[in-house]
Amino acid sequence: MKKLLILCVFIGRILFAQNDFETIKQHYFKSYDYEQMGKYDEAIKVLAPLYTKYPKGYTLNLRFGWLFFLSKKYNDALQYYQKAQSIQPHALDPKLGTMRVYLAQGSSKKAEMLGYKILKTDYYNYYGNYYTILALINQKKYDVATKIIQKILALYPTDVLFLEQLARIYKATNNKYLRKLYEDILVLDPNNVLVRSVMK
Repeated sequence: MKKLLILCVFIGRILFAQNDFETIKQHYFKSYDYEQMGKYDEAIKVLAPLYTKYPKGYTLNLRFGWLFFLSKKYNDALQYYQKAQSIQPHALDPKLGTMRVYLAQGSSKKAEMLGYKILKTDYYNYYGNYYTILALINQKKYDVATKIIQKILALYPTDVLFLEQLARIYKATNNKYLRKLYEDILVLDPNNVLVRSVMK
């Protein structure tokens, strides 16, 4: 009888967990759908019941940070990114999210400092390098930004995002190789909006 009771409790826990998983999945999927439609407030609202139940969920806090960032509610975004960071102190995603918010707010110096912390942990982190470059260019620190771009292009010579940032620097500094760089970018990405807009 005792074994049967233990088995029933075990099966009940599995079913409850499965039920929880299905509910969580439905909320997330609805949130993704709303995000695709650009309805960020709705994407947030549909996750609110989950947050009441799982306020210490790392993924949930990270998602709220992203959605509030998309809806341009930057203080809220920072709050959730910081909470995600406190849950997973070594994780880089909340730091990268925070960098995006700083850049959107025009806090380039803060973004730069956080970028260096990320790169100290993960020297070749793609977005850590990219956002740091954006922060440096915003502050007209072209030499430092160029060195980081060259570091990445040495590994990925055809990376258009980094080539675009190099083009921004070349344009700002009147570099004689700008036209050639534009042409190289168009070979890789014939419909590149940045280059086409300046080469008309």
